[in-house]
Amino acid sequence: MWQRNFQSAEDYDRSVAHNREHFREIIGVVDPRIGVQAPELLGTLVTSAQVSQGSGYKVYAVSWPVFRSVVADFDGLDAEGLLLQPEGKPVGRVVAIPDADWTPEMLVGLSPGVPPEAQFARRLAENGCQVMIPLLINRADTFSGIPGISMTNEPHREWIYRMAYEVGRHIIGFEVQKVLAAIDWFASENNTQPVRIGVMGYGEGGLLALYSGALDARIDVTVVSGYFQKRDDLWKEPIYRDVWGLVREFGDAELTSLIAPRALIIEASQEPEVAGLPPVTEVHKEGACPNGKLVSPPLNSVQQEVERARPFFSGLKVDGKLQLVVSGGGNGQPGSEEVLKSFLSALGIRTRLWASGNIPRDARPHYDPEPRLHSQFDQLVGFTQALIRKSPDRRKEFWAKADSSSPERWKETTKFYRDYIWEEVIGRLPSPSLPADPRTRLIYDAPKFKGYEVVLDVWPDVFAYGILLIPKDLKPGERRPVVVCQHGLEGRPQDVADPKVDSHFYHHFGASLADEGFVTYSPQNPYIGEDRFRIIQRMGHPLKLALYSFIIGQHEQTLNWLAAQSFVDPERIGFYGLSYGGKTAVRVPPFLDRYALSICSGDFNEWVWKTTNVLTSYSYLLWGEYDMYEFNFANVVNYAELANLMAPRPFMVERGHDDGVGMDEWISLEYAKVRRFYDKMGIPNNTTIEFFNGPHTIHGVGTFEFLRQHLMSPKGASPGSTG
Repeated sequence: MWQRNFQSAEDYDRSVAHNREHFREIIGVVDPRIGVQAPELLGTLVTSAQVSQGSGYKVYAVSWPVFRSVVADFDGLDAEGLLLQPEGKPVGRVVAIPDADWTPEMLVGLSPGVPPEAQFARRLAENGCQVMIPLLINRADTFSGIPGISMTNEPHREWIYRMAYEVGRHIIGFEVQKVLAAIDWFASENNTQPVRIGVMGYGEGGLLALYSGALDARIDVTVVSGYFQKRDDLWKEPIYRDVWGLVREFGDAELTSLIAPRALIIEASQEPEVAGLPPVTEVHKEGACPNGKLVSPPLNSVQQEVERARPFFSGLKVDGKLQLVVSGGGNGQPGSEEVLKSFLSALGIRTRLWASGNIPRDARPHYDPEPRLHSQFDQLVGFTQALIRKSPDRRKEFWAKADSSSPERWKETTKFYRDYIWEEVIGRLPSPSLPADPRTRLIYDAPKFKGYEVVLDVWPDVFAYGILLIPKDLKPGERRPVVVCQHGLEGRPQDVADPKVDSHFYHHFGASLADEGFVTYSPQNPYIGEDRFRIIQRMGHPLKLALYSFIIGQHEQTLNWLAAQSFVDPERIGFYGLSYGGKTAVRVPPFLDRYALSICSGDFNEWVWKTTNVLTSYSYLLWGEYDMYEFNFANVVNYAELANLMAPRPFMVERGHDDGVGMDEWISLEYAKVRRFYDKMGIPNNTTIEFFNGPHTIHGVGTFEFLRQHLMSPKGASPGSTG
């Protein structure tokens, strides 16, 4: 993963280039920026762009371009904030990045909220630096939701995070791009007036400073305040800091190795504390990820992570380029005198630190920063939605080398795609490492079948559980087809397999199929326990794992055990799942060849639209099911592509007209791609969709016939008549 070469600075930079590019990808810094353009002054006929003047500098309201439009009806993305322009030639150029809940004005003293000693942007300008201060998206929930449909209590950062994550972007990456767009301009200005370039950030801004410094070698000095620490507990932080696979490769110390041999100053200060979420109100309904807090990094955690970083600098013989400054015992304000002196020195400014000047006053009477925030928020939503609309093109490019001219060529040429999706979208664990060691006990003795609870070992501390129903009319030596019957969210195998439980969702369809003569197995999937199972996903994401990483392993062990039973035909094991079980139908059978067919009930959808749209009440953006988001899913697959990976194996969709998971039109649109694919491959009978008048439920009519058709041999025989 890391192959650092300390022989020279050039060798070192080449040796970490792959890691830097991977880091760029997982935080979504993948879109080309516009390039060098000077900031635009933001003034009107009644309001000057110069909003204040301080000791030796002027303050301007500015914007600067970041991205061009990616679709015709979207204008692109820019950054907004303040420019602090020194009256003389700048002695350094700095992007000063506030915490997310601080406005640029607070960092200068133009508005209340930040004590004078923490206004480090102002202090740097007073000492002759040219300073750009970008606006960050804050943690309020004012604009989170779909006006006219529903508003949520998701912080603005979470609202952007959700939709961006699905398309391989991130609120973090967008804001890093805004910082780097300012660096683009600084670097251009250095063509005529060369001085050193630095970034300094606090809280969320500290994160952005660290990430920007790791990505861009034009940044000579990086200062990180109120953020740097051990990152093992990333899953306990707010979800808008969730980065796919981050800590597998990049702790904070490892990120410093992408900054070395350039200068890095860590300031241990009090991080902004975030104890919870915006409150639920009549207007803003519950929908935010309920776990995740921000607390000040313990000083020992900061110190330990700095010590882990030191070998990267000493290996390059630049030990002094890494500094730790402790503000107020680790609980002080950011921008301490000591850190400012160290920063200016690293920028090559040898003069002493000037005393703090007078706090400037805002020339804009009664200035309200909320419209600017709203505009920046809407731009990020618009840019992300444009990327989502372009995602079908990205998927087409991704699948270009898959050959569907025949079932044989399809299977051969899609191995790469299966492996890639499993590794990069789902998150792959090794195959089960333990023998199954099955434990069973009889729990049902129905007229036509017996039922057994089954427990199988999978990995250390991980087991699989389910209910096996075996028809009583089995003949000696006979092998029957199996249907794996999967429950949905908060479900239990008993809902599916117990003949005495008639759930209005499941209608004990596992027991009904056993009555017909099928062997059925109803596994317990881990999406139960309300937020407890989602915590597993939160813990997994930084390790490049998700819930289905574990589910696939449980099913793999279960299939191997089923296939070894004397009464099971290992070539005729099908899958049939409702709701979250339908989600499983497109995320497990395509990757496990032992599944001979798959039926998706109550879940098949235009999934990208379902998870990201800002137009309908069906959107997962509005709901608390934050576990639905998979990094870069939209650019790689949609449900049609996942279903196509089943081919040439049979695949079916069961859809109730009144099922609230989506609209018939969406489901039909996405399924039409599957129908066309199977038709063109010459196997049209291997796929179908059944619509029925009903809600989110197992209908069990067309699906049962589909199972009979494809799992019975000869065609039309009952399961019990085959040998």
